[in-house]
Amino acid sequence: MELALARGGSGIAVTSQAYLSQVHPVFMLPPLAASLFGALLGGVVDPVSATLHVLAMFSAVYTAHIKDGYVDFYVRDEDDDHPLTSRGCRLGLAASTAAFAVCCGLLLSVAGWVAVALTVPTWLVAYHHAPQLDTNPVTATTGYPLGIALSILGGYAAQTGALAGIPLGFAIVFLVLLSGIKVIDDAQDYDYDRSIAKRTVAVVVGPERAYTVAYGLMATALLVVVAFATLRIFPPASVLAVVAFGAVALAARRAEPELATMLLIRGTYVFLAVLVAAVWFEPLEGFV
Repeated sequence: MELALARGGSGIAVTSQAYLSQVHPVFMLPPLAASLFGALLGGVVDPVSATLHVLAMFSAVYTAHIKDGYVDFYVRDEDDDHPLTSRGCRLGLAASTAAFAVCCGLLLSVAGWVAVALTVPTWLVAYHHAPQLDTNPVTATTGYPLGIALSILGGYAAQTGALAGIPLGFAIVFLVLLSGIKVIDDAQDYDYDRSIAKRTVAVVVGPERAYTVAYGLMATALLVVVAFATLRIFPPASVLAVVAFGAVALAARRAEPELATMLLIRGTYVFLAVLVAAVWFEPLEGFV
């Protein structure tokens, strides 16, 4: 009977290191930042509600990492190694799910049902990413961006108990924009994904058409920003974010998938920063 939690041995230090290895900052920080961004959009930030939502997002993403690693190593036999035993993975999933449930329960008491209703789907997306959602080109592409979008909405609702046009607009923009980046990111693994019949957009339509789809999605997101600025959902200065990201996208267009992904992700940080400044300070308001 399997009792160990870590494949590298026993003991608190080895086991703790195995669980800590499932914390991937590159993928975890954006949902946490999106949660705080949503909270800032709500105005005055209540630290208790904000903290509970951030912890819920951490628990959801940690669930995704544990489940994904378990499926890739123990079910699909894709990975060469994994730090946790099968039992360790199941215990980790149980712990992260329990933590998520506790956060949602506390969030319900301090922020209301709207915040919880927008938070629970993030765990559902995380848990079902593998092996259900990542085998379909649509859900494989939009899973992570959808989590970011929901994190923005949940972070806002945790402060206000409701929704509004600005956070919904941001959620739509980032869902579409990040989906485009995800298509290019997946194109890096085109040969491998094709060999195991994993249906990413690049595998389904081919790498060149995948690039067309990706930049079409990103262009759509930028046009949405312009439209929202025109409709005064976003302040007029939001168009500066379009210019900033557009310049990065043009440079990435000539790069290989790995470099393009790196450039576009950094471009997204700039895009977000300009949008935050536009919404927070509305510097062009007096000129319109």
